[in-house]
Amino acid sequence: MLRASPYLVAAILAGPVLAGALGALVPSFGYLPVLGHADFGLDVWRRLFDWPGLGGSVLLSLASGLVTAGVSLGLAMLFLAVFFETRAFGWLRKAIAPLLAVPHAAAAFALAFLIAPSGFLARLLSPWATGWQRPPDLLIVQDELGLSLMAGLVMKEVPFLLLMALAPLAQIRAEQNMHMARALGYGRISAWFKTVVPALYPLLRLPVYAVIAYSSANIDVALILGPVAPPLLAVQVLRWSNDPELDYRLLAAAGAVLQFGVTASAIALWVGIERLLMATGRGWLESGKRTFAEGGLRVAGRTLFPALLLAAALGVVALALSAFTRVWRFPDALPRRWTFDHWQKVAETSAEPVWATIWIAAVAAGLSLALVLAMLENERRAGKRAGRPLEFLFYVPLLVPQIGFLFGLVLLAELAGLMPGGGLVAAGHVVFVLPYVYLTLSESYRRLDPAWSRLARTLGKGEGAVFWKVTLPMLLTPALAALAVGLAVSIGQYLVTRLLGAGRIDTVTTEAIALAAGGDRRLIGAWALTQAVLPILGFGLALAVPRLVWRHRRGMLGETQ
Repeated sequence: MLRASPYLVAAILAGPVLAGALGALVPSFGYLPVLGHADFGLDVWRRLFDWPGLGGSVLLSLASGLVTAGVSLGLAMLFLAVFFETRAFGWLRKAIAPLLAVPHAAAAFALAFLIAPSGFLARLLSPWATGWQRPPDLLIVQDELGLSLMAGLVMKEVPFLLLMALAPLAQIRAEQNMHMARALGYGRISAWFKTVVPALYPLLRLPVYAVIAYSSANIDVALILGPVAPPLLAVQVLRWSNDPELDYRLLAAAGAVLQFGVTASAIALWVGIERLLMATGRGWLESGKRTFAEGGLRVAGRTLFPALLLAAALGVVALALSAFTRVWRFPDALPRRWTFDHWQKVAETSAEPVWATIWIAAVAAGLSLALVLAMLENERRAGKRAGRPLEFLFYVPLLVPQIGFLFGLVLLAELAGLMPGGGLVAAGHVVFVLPYVYLTLSESYRRLDPAWSRLARTLGKGEGAVFWKVTLPMLLTPALAALAVGLAVSIGQYLVTRLLGAGRIDTVTTEAIALAAGGDRRLIGAWALTQAVLPILGFGLALAVPRLVWRHRRGMLGETQ
């Protein structure tokens, strides 16, 4: 079974993507016999390119992918340059988990409640700082340029890139390189960007591409913060796929294929920018200049990171206040009257969505953890790391736009007679949860000292006993952390739940986003807060369980007696 685990994982990751892509490509050329279209042609593509606002949707998708990735990577590198090897570095590490735990949709709602013209920030500053007695007539949320959309994406992608950057720092000997550069008189910022970033970025290339792919084709954040007309291309494809006129399925298929091209173009443009910067930046790397805007960048890093945390915290506070508000007139900083009525409404309708969210997330994350453990244990016993092709497969579901292959997968499921339901949704979640579980757990698994396993085998223990009695107990904390990440990823899935469940499976995420069009901030706040709390509970359990299990063996937690 262990030997087959890498091939099983490869099939789970690549199979649905390839099948879904094929399922979208064929109907895009007009062939869908189940709807009476039995001839291939280009009519669907002509209709697509004639669609009003298509060019704006494509440009917005390209800009969203490139700008989000560029700003997120720049901020992540700046934060590491400023805080690496400082006392605050531990706080930075600890801040990543709660930021990652909040689903994209909940983070988007939090930002919307914070920066809207009548949002929490305007209330805190009015009227004493702004002079506003009523909300200003400004289009901030869902602005035409998609700036609020990109800001919401950056809030979530910076922690992701920080997490991906922390693991390889020891591998590239960042600490030694920084010490050497500082000894030669380089400033902290220059030392980081001249000695660490050139070695670190190649290891971050695939995560950055994943950020581009998600940002150029996201739907849940775009429905909350993105422009309405024209919307992101992926949102428009979703509208076509949900249209009661079934012939729009062909247009949705062509749009899904076009989304492939848009995302691929965004990544290709990024690669071109990479090469341009490498060519133009070589002179600066070799110039010997010891400083590079040290003071300004230090101040920026020390200001922007707390600002990011503060914005996230204030956004969650705004959600919580809205969820308990009866009367909250502008420009009051706090509600005048409070109520639990909204929670009563949520309680009356939330039992089924909450239960569906929990069991689907538990199945998807549990199965993903089991598969990753099996693959990593097989890797340990074989004595060699998985090959690059297999590791690349873990990024395939992250690099391919969801709408691009999920729509085709839905068509194939319908043709195969698979009924939409929770099982199909949970299986779909595994495709997206498994890569994050692997990325979270793999480094800790590989860093485990093999001497412990050798010692157990010299005492007569077999490989199975070594895994259950030595390896797994010593990796209990990182394994539960990976499980918590998997739960958070599953809880935040919107599109796969919506499409594979055919609208019949309600989760807290689908309920919260469905309310976004209604405009009732109080109900939205209650549902979004529920969505944010569930993954945080998962992380809380991941921290508490090892302390409970090893309460008499603090050394297993890395603590001294």
